[in-house]
Amino acid sequence: MALRRAAQRAVQQIGQQARLEEHALEQAVGCSPLSFLSGAITLDVAHASQLAVKQQMRSVQNIQKITKAMKMVAASKMRVAQASTEKSRGITQPLVTLLGDLPATDVERNVAVAITSDKGLCGGINTTIAKAVRGTLTTTGGEDKQNSIVVIGEKGKAQLQRTNRSEIHSTMGDMAKIRITFPLASAVSEELLKTEYDAARILYNRFVSAIAFKPTLATVLSPDALERSAEAGGKIDTYEIEGADRSQMLQDLAEFNLAVTMYNGLLENSCSENASRMAAMESSTNNASDLLSKLTLSYNRTRQAAITTELTEIVSGAAALEG
Repeated sequence: MALRRAAQRAVQQIGQQARLEEHALEQAVGCSPLSFLSGAITLDVAHASQLAVKQQMRSVQNIQKITKAMKMVAASKMRVAQASTEKSRGITQPLVTLLGDLPATDVERNVAVAITSDKGLCGGINTTIAKAVRGTLTTTGGEDKQNSIVVIGEKGKAQLQRTNRSEIHSTMGDMAKIRITFPLASAVSEELLKTEYDAARILYNRFVSAIAFKPTLATVLSPDALERSAEAGGKIDTYEIEGADRSQMLQDLAEFNLAVTMYNGLLENSCSENASRMAAMESSTNNASDLLSKLTLSYNRTRQAAITTELTEIVSGAAALEG
């Protein structure tokens, strides 16, 4: 009897020691010894892969929410800018009829005014203007010509500094932080008059529709160049100008034409920028949806494979016990 009790105590001690060793091994490898021997480490790796895919899905969903919100904001801004742009066109058209649009004017001093955006994520509108500026400088260049660039917008500045740094006269930024008004355009025009030019060639994106914009060149003569053009029989010479101070009137008309053209160009480019940003954000939202669908499919396949593997192991273990 005593011998049997001693044997039972020995068996209990051995079992307790085995459980302690099993617990220590489980803490070391992160799973039970039986699972470790049956290849459950592969399942842990698959589980980690599922977590990584799920984290990617959350990131894509967050990006999709941001791009969708940016699209709605850009659409709202575009509608407001479109109304102002259409009104500004009614101011510029009479001046174009009076003074004419003179893109082929051959003068000694030219200044190219590039109207671009301060922010990105708006497609290729800034690249289009940068290319147009380079083309304009090539057309108006020559041995006896003086060309300079005035850049409005940080994105255009970054692009033109890489290729035409020596020709940049001045830059203006942070235009998107304030509302575009005629006094603002007049202040920009006053700064532009300090460059001492004969012809200002203003390049901007003309708004056509929510999905289309057109790079546009508007040529504005300086007060002195406009007076010389009138004396040489230009288009304005066909009108009868009354008053003794004809020179002052032409100077005021030239300055007003520059301010109006600048005002229209700023509004047109702002409207085109928001339209392009709206299209870009819509494309980004669609791309995020496609990527999310692919990640969801990958996650479901990985999860299904892990479940299938676990069921196979359970069935195999049950069959082994029955055998």
